[in-house]
Amino acid sequence: MVVLAACSSLREPPPDFSTPPSATPANPNAPGTAQPAPSTPNVPPPPAEAPARPAPKQYRLGPASTALVAQSHKQMTGGDFGLAAATIERAMRIEPDNPLLWIELGRVRYTAGDYSQADAMGHKALALAAGDAQAQASAWRLIADSLRSRRRNEEAASAEQKANALSPR
Repeated sequence: MVVLAACSSLREPPPDFSTPPSATPANPNAPGTAQPAPSTPNVPPPPAEAPARPAPKQYRLGPASTALVAQSHKQMTGGDFGLAAATIERAMRIEPDNPLLWIELGRVRYTAGDYSQADAMGHKALALAAGDAQAQASAWRLIADSLRSRRRNEEAASAEQKANALSPR
């Protein structure tokens, strides 16, 4: 019985809910009691900053695509345009939305003499290159070259102007 009496004397009394929460505690400096915030003079908030512009997008080739593009260049140098195009298409299966690969494929088609396909690849690259001025300029240059090769010189000059506006050489 002595043990129970000792345990019961260590118990804390139940909380007193009769005092409303807004009442001031008996000891305002007691731990766990909220202190009122010190008053601050009327200081205006700092001026709102202009929203930061997002960094311009810049497409890059991944390591596998880079290796395939290098392989394609060797194949083009050897005159095997079909194999060079197939190699770029392999890279496109890895990175289908990378406009740089569409430009590379367009260059293969252009070098092989298929100017209308080069033009189509340039337009596809242009559609994918939103936000990357360098890639857009390269696409416009491919388009200009393909137009010039088909003797559509005025359109080629316009495409070249668009390329230079985006990224002068």
